Amino acid sequence: MREWHPVLNRASISAENATSIARKAVANDTGFAREALASGRIDEARFYQAIAAELGIGFISRISPQQIVMAADARLEGLSRSFGIPLTLLTDRHGNTVHVISRKDLDFGPLKKKIEEHPELARRLRIAPPSTLRKALIRRSSGRLLFDAQNAHALRSPDLSAGTVITGRQGILLGILFAAFAGCLAFTPHLTLLIIHLIAAITFLGCMVLRLLALQDARPVQRRHVQLGDPDELPIYSVIVALYREKEVVPQLLVALGMLQWPRSKLEIKIVCEADDAETLAALKAHRLHPCIEIVEVPPSLPRTKPKALAYALPLCSGELVTLYDAEDRPDPFQLAAAYAAFRREGPDLACVQAPLIISNSHSSILATMFAFEYAGLFRGLLPYLARKKVPLPLGGTSNHFRRSVLQEVGGWDPFNVTEDADLGVRFARYGYHVGIIRNPTLEDAPENLREWLPQRIRWFKGWMQTWLVHMRHPILLWRELGTSGFITVQILMFGMIVSSLVHPIFLVSVTYHCAILTTGDAAWMDGIYSLFVLIALLAGYATFIVLGWRSHPLPERPSLPKVILLTPVHWTLLSLAGWAALWELYWRPHHWHKTPHRRTATPRSANNSPQQKAAIPATVTNL
Repeated sequence: MREWHPVLNRASISAENATSIARKAVANDTGFAREALASGRIDEARFYQAIAAELGIGFISRISPQQIVMAADARLEGLSRSFGIPLTLLTDRHGNTVHVISRKDLDFGPLKKKIEEHPELARRLRIAPPSTLRKALIRRSSGRLLFDAQNAHALRSPDLSAGTVITGRQGILLGILFAAFAGCLAFTPHLTLLIIHLIAAITFLGCMVLRLLALQDARPVQRRHVQLGDPDELPIYSVIVALYREKEVVPQLLVALGMLQWPRSKLEIKIVCEADDAETLAALKAHRLHPCIEIVEVPPSLPRTKPKALAYALPLCSGELVTLYDAEDRPDPFQLAAAYAAFRREGPDLACVQAPLIISNSHSSILATMFAFEYAGLFRGLLPYLARKKVPLPLGGTSNHFRRSVLQEVGGWDPFNVTEDADLGVRFARYGYHVGIIRNPTLEDAPENLREWLPQRIRWFKGWMQTWLVHMRHPILLWRELGTSGFITVQILMFGMIVSSLVHPIFLVSVTYHCAILTTGDAAWMDGIYSLFVLIALLAGYATFIVLGWRSHPLPERPSLPKVILLTPVHWTLLSLAGWAALWELYWRPHHWHKTPHRRTATPRSANNSPQQKAAIPATVTNL
């Protein structure tokens, strides 16, 4: 650290701060400049101005995007590097070309020695704060970033893009099926309806079997305190949070992010906002954000979806690992460490790990109660079973942790798919990767009323329909890539769940009608067999849903069992309403994104950590 003393004196950095920074630089194997910036204790511009003065070279405080002399690909490559670009060419106001040093890992001693040995370098070199150059690079590259976010996936893999909802071949096939159905219904209505009901009942039974198999993995979440390991071995971790009209939850979000346990010099947080979302941007800029937080503004454009925003931000990430959080999320502070441990343990075929989502407001309304019950069965039962079997599983829309290289290899997020998480789960499997599960949870809130709940469910169902249609464009190829068990799993998870939701009210009406006929004594024996089969399928579907959710709940969280039994048919009927609305939207506005509103949680960190863990965690975002 001795060579930095003149710079520290010029920048008025105290000896105490300098010593603390130097110790972290040694422990994290990062370098003094990088740790100084990550500490949040120094002014970046003043620090780099002191470096320039000590080296005797010019300092640049402002950079116009038009000054940058660099090809588009080189700019994007520089933006994806954690330390910045080694040397950047700029044109000054006189039209002369200068070489700009603007790196977070600047090594002062060797640079000073080189300039002393070659004094002529001082005339051509300049120094600029890394954030200043980065902002100019992003502004210069925004058009390319937006084009790639909208089109790169479709250009690379058109058969895997939801930009086209139904292909011509799929349209022809659907037309043939509808014509055949109409013809059969006209000539043999009774037999046709019987066959349709039996097919639907089989999908119910398929979902039931999957839930029964998942019971062996269903258990309450056991939070784990995970040690980070040696700081010098830890990779850079990128955290992406997509916000849209979320000004109310910004303070809560910043506190939750501030609790994440990871060395700050190896953590980068990208808060992605629409450029015209003035209220959310103002709410963010009202806080003194830690240096590791970067606000990414996405130019207004279609499709107006979360995956497009994520695709815009991904090239700006440098982390070996990438994770996503939603605005209202309160992740376990050690979740990043748990994910990193899983990646090290499982090897390169593990593309992603999913953390369980736990609903923290389950007692606020009936809808929230059933939402929490459903999430318990999904994240603590079904997904762990699918992960253990290494078959495709639908990711949750948040708390996914990815290997960035694999995420880029499979094409990243599809901007046109409104359940980009489910699509990625299938795509990882098609590329030969699998998804794992970790046990450190994320707390989030469920919608508390129908006005908030229904649009969210419509979007989810519409996205599952998109995902199934996309991946079934070439069924035989899908079968070969996933294998038999993977192919069947996708059909149950996507097609089975969709059909089950759509036919549920039809089943209820049909069973009621046939039971009424049976009581008159005028029904044929086939009607009795048919009614019994459909009734068994319906009741078995209810039972497996209830048992899986019940077994996955810890005792203190469990709602009243009679209450759940009574509410399950109502809950499934509402799901059906959302399913039929999604089918209508799939035709009229397939890429419309229903925004789910969020409100600040009364107790942001409820029951997430032990007292010992809480004491070790900074309480404000300024200490991030």
